[in-house]
Parts: sequence; structure tokens; C-alpha cells
Amino acid sequence: MMIPVSPGHPIHTLMEEHKALLEFAHELKRISDESMDDFIFDGDDIQHIHHIAEHFKEAEKHYQREENVLFPILEKHGVTQPPKMMWSEHNQIRGLKKELYSLLETGLDKDLEEFQGKLSVLAKGIDDLLSTHFNKENTILFPMALRTFSQSEWSDVEKQFNEIGYCCFSPETVRNTAAEETVSPEAGEATVPTDEILLGTGSFSKEQLEACLNSLPFDLTFIDKDDNVGYFSESGDRVFLRTKAVIGRNVQLCHPEKSVHIVNNILDAFKTGKKNVAEFWIQMNQRTIHIRYFAVRDKAGQYMGTVEVTQDITDLKKIQGEKRLLDWHL
Repeated sequence: MMIPVSPGHPIHTLMEEHKALLEFAHELKRISDESMDDFIFDGDDIQHIHHIAEHFKEAEKHYQREENVLFPILEKHGVTQPPKMMWSEHNQIRGLKKELYSLLETGLDKDLEEFQGKLSVLAKGIDDLLSTHFNKENTILFPMALRTFSQSEWSDVEKQFNEIGYCCFSPETVRNTAAEETVSPEAGEATVPTDEILLGTGSFSKEQLEACLNSLPFDLTFIDKDDNVGYFSESGDRVFLRTKAVIGRNVQLCHPEKSVHIVNNILDAFKTGKKNVAEFWIQMNQRTIHIRYFAVRDKAGQYMGTVEVTQDITDLKKIQGEKRLLDWHL
């Protein structure tokens, strides 16, 4: 099915990435099949497979753009089931790729024939899954988005796609949207003063508050009392990607379907006052990530929402002894 979109359009970019990733999957399958047939596996083959694996890792940006930009806007238009299905398949793809990376890290230390057999199964699985998944997106998901989104929404999609980045190639018309949006005031034109935000123990300008929140060594995300995403901080090295398309999105839709019941249990416990904190920690890219959820309540104890705090604590775990103020130096 041909979709009438021009180069540079977000859908055109996604479809071009589909083509490139399928070529890598076909190539991986070809190499593994030939090695099984001929029992030949030389250094060039291994290097080529590692090259393909690097492209698969870079392809995470492709899935993040769909999950964090395309899907939330579809959901705002009432389209929820296709994004859920596509996200579930994304996680299946991630699972197979993770097995491939693990095999490449340790497999060559084992029997070559065993390595070839496992690689062949993985290569076929990745090739088959990408082929069927991309076909669903090209023929169902993308036409649905084209019928649904307004022009202004497509402009927002393009800006947020640019912020996340691309894989496999660079689109023909990636614009510097930040530069486009910067408007210098006319000579002699007075700038509008920033509103002051008064708090119980002091005050901030809006600019100061935003800068403070973004300078904290952890990521913040606020979920309002109706379970919708209301805010996220924009620190320079966020652990988990957030895009402006998720503002207003129901938080249950921000999680894979298999974990939604846990999210609901936490929120229910917060709303009923049974719990005020939930915390977890995971290993990601050899780093320890600490994830905490805190119930936010007003002075009367009424539930106002939940704040998620995510922090890389790998280096904090190494702290020993003391480092006092007088020990500090440039």
C-alpha cells in the first residue's frame, strides 16, 4: 500500500526506517543461513553482524518516537487499541534483539555450531517479526494517523521527532525547530515580565522554578488526581524519555499492558491513603536505576496526584567515608 507522503514528513521517515531495518534483518538472516549451510563463519561475518546489531540498538529511537509522540496523539483522538498492539510488538522485538546482543557478547566463547544454531533461530525470528510488524504499521497505523492528525499536530510531531533523533539515515528535511521558534523582540518593544510564583516559604519566577527543577539530579514526572500526565522535568540526561506529546496522556497508556495492573494498584493505594510511597530499582545498561513514586496530598491530606522520581544511583552506591565542605576544590 502506497501512502502519499513527501520526503521529510514524519510518516515518510518512519517508513524509510522500516525499509532500512528490514534490509539489516534480511542480511542478518542471509549470513546466518549461509553459515549453517557451509559451516563457514569468518571474522568478516562476525564484524558484519556486530555492525547490524549496532543499527538495531540505534533503532530504539524509531520505537521511542512512535511510543512517545505518535501513540499519545492517536490516543487523544480516541484511537487506543492499535497503539497498544504495536507497543506490545515493540517489546517482543526488543526481547529478540536483547537475546541477539547477549549471544554476540558470550556466544563466540562456546561451540561454533551451537552459536550458529542460536543465531539462525534469532535471525529468522527478528526477520519474521519485523516484516509482519512493519507491514501492520504501514497499512493500518500510519494511514490512521494521516486521516486523524491536523496539520498543526503534524508540525508538533516533526518537532518532537527531531528532539528524539533518528536511526539508519537522516530525513531530507530535518529543520532546526528551536531556531525557527526563536523570535527576537522588535527594537524598543518591552518584554513581558515573568510571573512570580508565590510559595509558602518564598517565591520563584517561572524561569527560575523551571531551571531549578531541570537542574535536579533526578527526573520528575507529575501525574494529576485523574491519572493524567501533567508535567515532566527536562534534565540534560533523563533516564527515561519523555516528550511533550504525553502531557495530558492517561498514565496507564504510558506503560506496557502487562504492567498496567501494577500501576493501578499503586495509584489505588495512594488514593485510598493505604500507601504514600512505592519504590523499585532495575539494572539498565550496567547502571542501577532507582524509581520512586510519592503520593502528593494537600494540607488536608486529600490526594492531588503522584510524582515519579527516577534517579541513576550507580555512583551513589560507591560512596564511603566522608567528603566535607572544606574538602571541595575547583
